[in-house]
Amino acid sequence: MARAAERPLRADAQRNREKILAAAVRVFTEDGLDAHLERIAREAGVGSGTLYRNFPTREALIEAAYRNEVARLCDAVPGLLATMPPDQALRAWTRRFIDYATAKLGMADALRAVIAAGANPYADSREMIQGALCSLMDAGTAAGVIRTDIRPTDMFAALAGIALTSAQPDQRDQAERLLDLTLDGLRPVAGRDAGGS
Repeated sequence: MARAAERPLRADAQRNREKILAAAVRVFTEDGLDAHLERIAREAGVGSGTLYRNFPTREALIEAAYRNEVARLCDAVPGLLATMPPDQALRAWTRRFIDYATAKLGMADALRAVIAAGANPYADSREMIQGALCSLMDAGTAAGVIRTDIRPTDMFAALAGIALTSAQPDQRDQAERLLDLTLDGLRPVAGRDAGGS
């Protein structure tokens, strides 16, 4: 999560912050509102004081953990595109999207508590995710490996549907099959894709 208005964190402080956020996602996903902040600190390998210095309230920690998950999902795009063909990068990213959706579902009660406290953890997340997806799909259409008549908003709707029906951890096999089905539908087929852009 960007901290533009603040001084940059020292490297060790940044590592501690990242460890706290990762532990918070795991613990809130497992325990929901019953999650103990002391357990999060312990799993992150930091003291309670370090946790509270970074996140003075439970709501601040929940919101930061969720926003960090969104940022990690979106920030993965350039690296994926730099290391693999666009269609494979899109496939790898959709797996990460399901991981994100699973964490979000697990944190649902905690996120609702943040909203009840007057914050909006979801601000900008939809636009960020759609922007990441747009970059992936633009690269795929430019390479000729993705149909030009499918919009990123269409793909986002398909991914949201998969997440809605199959984001539970025990539904991962089904989510993978649905992702394969959706991504197969993006492949250009002679005659079908003509003039779509």
